[in-house]
Amino acid sequence: MLALERVSVGYGGVAAVRDVSLAVDEGEMFCLLGGSGSGKTTLLRCIGGFLAPTGGRVRLGGVDVTAEPAHVRDVTTLFQSYALFPHLSVAENIGFGLARRGVGRTARAARVAEMLALVRLEGMERRRISQLSGGQQQRVALARCLAPRPRLLLLDEPLSALDPELRAATRADLTSVLRGQGTTSVLVTHDRAEALAVADRIGLLQGGRLVQVGTPEALFQHPVNRFVAGFLGDVVLLDAVVRQSGAETLLDLADGVALAGASVLAPGARVWLGVRPERIRLVDAAGLNVLEGVVEALTFAGATVEVGVRLPSGAAVRLIRPAELARPKVGETVRAGWAAGSVMLLES
Repeated sequence: MLALERVSVGYGGVAAVRDVSLAVDEGEMFCLLGGSGSGKTTLLRCIGGFLAPTGGRVRLGGVDVTAEPAHVRDVTTLFQSYALFPHLSVAENIGFGLARRGVGRTARAARVAEMLALVRLEGMERRRISQLSGGQQQRVALARCLAPRPRLLLLDEPLSALDPELRAATRADLTSVLRGQGTTSVLVTHDRAEALAVADRIGLLQGGRLVQVGTPEALFQHPVNRFVAGFLGDVVLLDAVVRQSGAETLLDLADGVALAGASVLAPGARVWLGVRPERIRLVDAAGLNVLEGVVEALTFAGATVEVGVRLPSGAAVRLIRPAELARPKVGETVRAGWAAGSVMLLES
């Protein structure tokens, strides 16, 4: 449905997007994820036709639309601010794009009614935008975008203005509507939890470059580097050296030896050994994948407790345990361990 071919964008000699290529399949929910200044919104504007790339091509359905302006492309955008018309009613907002396209009054009214039912706003068609909650305004904006049946829907951080509780509920509604309609969509967000929850695939951007593309599970469990590992979730990183490579890789740590699974890195290579805190356990016996240290902090987080362990080398290990389990005491010596399959080996 959508293909970007080596797209670059520069502002006054500064590269905002650098040589990005990717493809989005029909019906897919694709997420562009990244921090501030990573280039994700700039890339979305290129796809929508609001900004011309300084290099590369944008194809929609196999057709080169790089030079076409936004109003010619069969693409709609759900903006971060929603951009609703305050002087129009809910129904008039939803039907605005249809009227601009010359859809007759009867057909337009039928489509607006269909959209109102889809986003669960029946009975509110005569209300003004100022009379709606933030979540309701977001649903009106979504209905307006979907009413013309676009080939591609772009979403520019559409949930960022909502409070956390409403954001979670609205995110579920948004995902349900888009999947129910089979709409091809590209979502821009800096929220990793949002990306992991809604996307079929994620493209992670850093400094205008596409660092890794894959399913949420692939990026979370098999990051290509330290940046991806840290951006997608909390990770404990330990400096290590490969002692033995192959089916059973042995790593030398400053605090012992850990079995890390298969690796193609040559002996002597420096790596980061990464483990998610939720994969680390307190264990009784010493052995491979087990490190000894002193508890230096306990942080209560409701359902869980984070245990901070300081190793003899000075490195820190954090692990997350259910709150109902017995807790070690600060100052107590403990052993922290993990399964070999939980390890991520990242080149230093």
